[in-house]
Amino acid sequence: MKAGIVGLPNVGKSTLFNCLSNAKAQSANFPFCTIEPNIGVVNVPDPRINKLEELVKPERVQMATVDIVDIAGLVKGASKGEGLGNQFLGNIRECNAIIHVLRCFDNDNIVHVDGNVNPIRDKETIDIELQLKDLETIEKRLEKVKRAAKTGNKEAQAEEALLNRIREALLQAKSARTIVPQNNDEEVLLESFQLITAKPVLYVCNVDESSAVNGNKYVDQVRELVKDEDAEVIVLSVGAEADITELESYEEPKSVRCFLKIWD
Repeated sequence: MKAGIVGLPNVGKSTLFNCLSNAKAQSANFPFCTIEPNIGVVNVPDPRINKLEELVKPERVQMATVDIVDIAGLVKGASKGEGLGNQFLGNIRECNAIIHVLRCFDNDNIVHVDGNVNPIRDKETIDIELQLKDLETIEKRLEKVKRAAKTGNKEAQAEEALLNRIREALLQAKSARTIVPQNNDEEVLLESFQLITAKPVLYVCNVDESSAVNGNKYVDQVRELVKDEDAEVIVLSVGAEADITELESYEEPKSVRCFLKIWD
């Protein structure tokens, strides 16, 4: 499984990546510090493996793993190529799931690309760019399918109907994951489209250390916004976790292990 970390520049993506993996991606207080995607392989903790190891005593134990991809920050216009957007969106398309990092802390020393902290606006910015890219994909596919559908091809007609449903959702600023397949054929078709907004998403609210336990007003806004989405929301003080990771002698700090269990 491959999970891609996305978000606006300077929200803590590369710092989170460094917490989760042994790789060390550069993180700095300016946009597009990350250009090429960084990739780390992370073991998924599972206490059942430890129990099985005690019972079976195998020569070798192989944990399940997740590839974590640190993708450069997206900006408005990414779907049209702004900020090398096409390259970054291609990196997301190759992932199985999305980890969407939202800045939920105030700090005048860390630049925000839009001038102030507003996770709702930030989420909508990313969502719109991903939806626009998917809309482009859908419309290109519709052009090809329509010709076959007009000849009476039943499979093409079924695909056209599904594509139109997805297109309508995207035009309403809804992600493709809101489309529920009506049968197995539609489920297979939807997967074959490789739409970015059809991928499962985990929202990570990056907070200051004092808000790591109970969250803050920004986290409350995010939870309210995504309550109708089929998505998880977790709260992390990514900066504090980065400091802990530097100090810990064992492989994965407790909070990071909890984070990874979501993907188990």
